[in-house]
Amino acid sequence: MRGLWRILPWVLLAAMATNAQAPQAPDGSEKSEKSEKSDADKSDADKSDNDKPADLSLTPSQQEAVGIRIEHPLALTSSPPIEAYGTVLDPAALTADLGRLESSQAAASAAAADASRTQQLYRAEAQASLKASQVSQAQAVEADAQARAAAMSFSMQWGPLALWSPDQRRALLAGLAKGQQLLLRADVPGHHLGTAIEPRALVEVDGVNVSARVLGPLPRTDAQSQSAGWLLQLEHAPEGLGAGARTLVRLQSATATSGMLVPAAALFYAEDGAYVYRQESTGGTGSFHYAAVGVKPLGRVGNSWLVEGLARTDQIVVQGAGVLWSLQGISSFSAAEEEHD
Repeated sequence: MRGLWRILPWVLLAAMATNAQAPQAPDGSEKSEKSEKSDADKSDADKSDNDKPADLSLTPSQQEAVGIRIEHPLALTSSPPIEAYGTVLDPAALTADLGRLESSQAAASAAAADASRTQQLYRAEAQASLKASQVSQAQAVEADAQARAAAMSFSMQWGPLALWSPDQRRALLAGLAKGQQLLLRADVPGHHLGTAIEPRALVEVDGVNVSARVLGPLPRTDAQSQSAGWLLQLEHAPEGLGAGARTLVRLQSATATSGMLVPAAALFYAEDGAYVYRQESTGGTGSFHYAAVGVKPLGRVGNSWLVEGLARTDQIVVQGAGVLWSLQGISSFSAAEEEHD
């Protein structure tokens, strides 16, 4: 028993020493984890710095040597043109559809009149039976349905001509028969939504622009181009342009768009969209700094593009931007190169 009391203090001291050392492991582990995390963050920061594009700065002599030219964008309010494919329509198809429309309407009127007369005779008990009255009523209903179907089909196929008066249609058919006028369907492939269009358009025939009148939209979608269409009238048709001929049509949007005009050579494309290079102030360091500025192309105007996202005071690289593109090392291509291809 005395031996047990002698050993007990040493056991307690050993237990206290073990408890005192136990918390050291988590502290050491936590310190190690913090150290590893700090090293990882430092590595990520270094990697992020490496991913950043190179600083695009050139001295005046370097800028002159590579042929970089700077200009301010031009403010412009324009109606962007819409390129379409035109197909000369066969006037015989219009004649047939119009004849079917008029004949069905005449048949419906005659059937309605006969049904009314037969019903009056039946009510007056004068040479008209109930069966004859019912048959005439059924024929009137069927003729009216055929007339409405013909009217709907004509409206889908010829659009604005369905709203013309009979005299206007006869005058158009006379001009088409003599070859003095032509009708075209202008389609924009992949375009389904109706757009407000100016009343005049240009039709290119063998490199010559011919003015055309835009009569209105055509509700029926073309099966081949899967697009919305517009009906055009050539009031002075050139010789040799017959039914089924294909030609280029330039429609003009009636909605004006405001933006900045930049040359096509200044516009580039990358994963994030279109951009241009802008010269920025360097605070008297004796060199020029360039930054890629994202823009939104609105439409083509001649050899330039109307874009959104620039100010009139911006200094844009309009020549030699390919050098900056090479220095930056972005996998992209120039709008001018795309048009050239």
